[in-house]
Amino acid sequence: MSFLGENPDIAYPLTAAFGLVMGSFLSTVVTRLPARIDWRNRRKAYGFLNKSDVYDPPPPDVLTGRAHCPQCKATLAWHERIPLVSYALSGGKCRHCGQPIGGMYPLLELLTMALTLFSVWRFGFGWQGFGAMLFGWYLIAASFIDIRHGLLPDKLTLPLMWLGLVASTDGLFLPAKPALLGAVGGYVIFWFVGGLFKQLRGKSGLGRGDYKLLAAIGAWVGVGMLLPTIFLSSVLGLLIGGTVWALKGRSAADPLPFGPFLALAGLLIFMIGPEHIQIWLWNLRSGLGG
Repeated sequence: MSFLGENPDIAYPLTAAFGLVMGSFLSTVVTRLPARIDWRNRRKAYGFLNKSDVYDPPPPDVLTGRAHCPQCKATLAWHERIPLVSYALSGGKCRHCGQPIGGMYPLLELLTMALTLFSVWRFGFGWQGFGAMLFGWYLIAASFIDIRHGLLPDKLTLPLMWLGLVASTDGLFLPAKPALLGAVGGYVIFWFVGGLFKQLRGKSGLGRGDYKLLAAIGAWVGVGMLLPTIFLSSVLGLLIGGTVWALKGRSAADPLPFGPFLALAGLLIFMIGPEHIQIWLWNLRSGLGG
């Protein structure tokens, strides 16, 4: 770690390459994890009905199985899986079937690379920088899955929460007590808000995945930053989500995935730093009071 910190000319290109590789891996998570969850749910349902021999063969797991074209399922060679380069050389199309691969893959790779670079720029080449990377990677994967499938998997939100709590035991970003209260408070706040919304409107306004995602974010930013996170995510959802929905011709009654805005708000507050947010809020409160 010290070598990287003392040699930025080498460290930052290596970090960028590492970020691209992680972006490629996250694209695998985004495409395979929901399919795997769906298969397991159907398997449980068929098993409950004593029809356990009916379900399809399992889709590839995240860590197993060769990379393949999402359209024709042709196995990809190593030179077809180089982040960004392979996509650019192929023109964004599969060389086997000629179908478009989709822009999600280079977008994920670029976004992950940028976040990885910003993490080490903000926190340095040490445990804090690596922790910031993990936090961002989990949020990116969860956000893309929520956008594509309306799902925030426990396999992402719960490990993210536990990682934040473990990091707090050594005071990596914040002490253990604010982290624990942030995790508990995040879940309880959304549980209460979701229940109240259902009582008033007769339908769910938040999913349990949103509860767990806020709990995970709370473990990283602390209990004091829960309300700013909720406020900022609501503003982002109204501005960005409302604009996208309007451009697509959707109505306000159509469900809007809230996870990406919650993740973006949590990431912004984490990267800026809760201490800076608190100072800004204090100055704002003092200015309004004066």
